[in-house]
Amino acid sequence: MKTDIRDLAIFGNAPEFADALHVGRPNIGDVESFGRRLREILESRWLTNGGPFVCEFEEAIARFLGVKHCIAMCNGTVAMEIAIRALGLTGEVIVPSFTFIATPHALQWSGITPVFCDIDRATHSINPKCVESLITSRTSGIIGVHLWGGPCEIEALSRIAEEHSLKLLFDAAHAFGCSYNGRMIGSFGELEVFSFHATKFFNTFEGGLVATDNDALAERIRLMSNYGFAGEDEVISIGTNGKMSEVSAAMGLTGLESLEEFVAANHRNYLEYERQLAGLPGVRLYKHDQKERCNYQYVVAEIDEHETGITRDQLQKILWAENVLARRYFYPGCHRMEPYRSDVSRVDLLLPESELLCNRVLVLPNDTSVSVQDVAAICRTIRLTLENATEVTSLLAQRSSDRIAAEVSA
Repeated sequence: MKTDIRDLAIFGNAPEFADALHVGRPNIGDVESFGRRLREILESRWLTNGGPFVCEFEEAIARFLGVKHCIAMCNGTVAMEIAIRALGLTGEVIVPSFTFIATPHALQWSGITPVFCDIDRATHSINPKCVESLITSRTSGIIGVHLWGGPCEIEALSRIAEEHSLKLLFDAAHAFGCSYNGRMIGSFGELEVFSFHATKFFNTFEGGLVATDNDALAERIRLMSNYGFAGEDEVISIGTNGKMSEVSAAMGLTGLESLEEFVAANHRNYLEYERQLAGLPGVRLYKHDQKERCNYQYVVAEIDEHETGITRDQLQKILWAENVLARRYFYPGCHRMEPYRSDVSRVDLLLPESELLCNRVLVLPNDTSVSVQDVAAICRTIRLTLENATEVTSLLAQRSSDRIAAEVSA
């Protein structure tokens, strides 16, 4: 146990953890159960193209979400691109900048301009009041992102979309297994898009899914995800190859069997982080609504350097040295990435709340491979650092000065 700041790994000592702790290390589920499904796939030689496991997976997810239609895809980004085309979006679509780059890229890839909207300081999600100020004659839709598993302000966004005749869809990549007013996320807006990438608490190795209650829209999406084929040799619409493979569906079905176990581990660790970091000045944990279902995957800490005396980035480097690979989501913000940052004419690049969070958020490791003891050790490092911030920053500055001097003399 490290009790003195000079024990920290960043100052040349052994790290707290021999093996790295990641944000979003894949949960696996029952290996034997997956192995049985894999053997069935190999024996049948039905590897893709809507095989039995994909059909079973789609039906199981539809029941879980309480929606009529689920269309499984090869990944969440392709699912979003197909959804955008299926909805007929054009011109401009309003989207938060505080999200993963795939969300605006899916629009840009389709020839649509993503108009970046600021977020609500408390929820970290798109601010409906800001949405209304960005609507123009070219606006065709709104994409809300359910960040950290917390739902957007769905009712306010739905009202805006209806008043202005806009399409409303949701990026639910973080929100599988979460609810809003007791109703599972997946059935709101025109449709919702999920990601089942390996880093998500529930994964299909690589995969995604579109959920909707709209019959016509579901049929169009299913066609578009298979080149527009309506039969063996009849193509009736434009399309691409968005299909999920059988092995991915098998992984998904296996993960569903252990879903509650995954959530319980995440929740246990989240509560331990909350307990261990309570009362630490300048550290604010994102709060999940205990009345709703949540997957608790994301343990999100805001680091206010004016109170801590140390920056988020300095704390991240200290944690990385201890083999705690905390992440700066979603730094530096989509609006500061290409091709968007080069368009100096865009007023939607002025996003003060998004900028603030991009420089404060630090996501901490949490999955079934992280124990309560691991969480306690991570939090001890954070406390040791912040409670001695002045001395730590002084030593970091001296270390940097010594390195520069060594490089010059070399």
